Amino acid sequence: MLILDNFDKSAVTVDNVIFGFDDEDLKVLLIKRGESPFEGSWALPGYFVKGDEDLDKAAKRVLAELTGLENVYLEQVETFGKTNRHPAGRVITVAYYSLIKISDFKITPNSIANRAVWKSTSFAQDLAFDHDEIFKACFNRLKRKVRSKPIGFELLPPKFTLTKLQQLYEAILEVQLDKRNFRKKILSMDLLHYLDEREEKVAHRPAKLYKFDENKYQEFLSKGMVFDISESKSKGAKKKLKF
Repeated sequence: MLILDNFDKSAVTVDNVIFGFDDEDLKVLLIKRGESPFEGSWALPGYFVKGDEDLDKAAKRVLAELTGLENVYLEQVETFGKTNRHPAGRVITVAYYSLIKISDFKITPNSIANRAVWKSTSFAQDLAFDHDEIFKACFNRLKRKVRSKPIGFELLPPKFTLTKLQQLYEAILEVQLDKRNFRKKILSMDLLHYLDEREEKVAHRPAKLYKFDENKYQEFLSKGMVFDISESKSKGAKKKLKF
């Protein structure tokens, strides 16, 4: 029989990487820690799991306690267990991530979070603990998933332009997209519904507005078709997406 007392005890935490899109910028939700270790440092919203608590429930509880965000779908990404990742001792953490529309939620910092704010993903460095590594793992998961599923639409308002959609993909994939090829590819999949509307109150020529059509997407899948964006290196210094 396995006797747990024969093994060194360890604690378990959960850390959440919450992505949101704001205009032209992909952002991540960070907190400023109000307790040691790393007091005053920026970090991902995370904390300890209670002894009688499931991991998924713990992730949702911690996110709500630190940031006020509730009813957020969280997907488990990876477990991080380096022996020296936490100054207090052996602490294993399980990382979760999610995509949300920033405008749909109100941030309310609480508990150990002195502040909770949206920061550009480029700001996510020199974070507390090993949160740089956790952020990168979740960001890479997002990049892989957005190429094969239309999850990017979850970050956009109900009505959007093709330019805004392209900016979203460029922000997530960190690549420069060819405008003509991108639009040709997206429209050829017939997943968007043209609303016969245009932007209002803009300084430039108003662009057409579209919305994502979930019914068309389900029909798209039923035909055995795959939402696919493949990446390749361009001849120039920057990477581009080849469609």
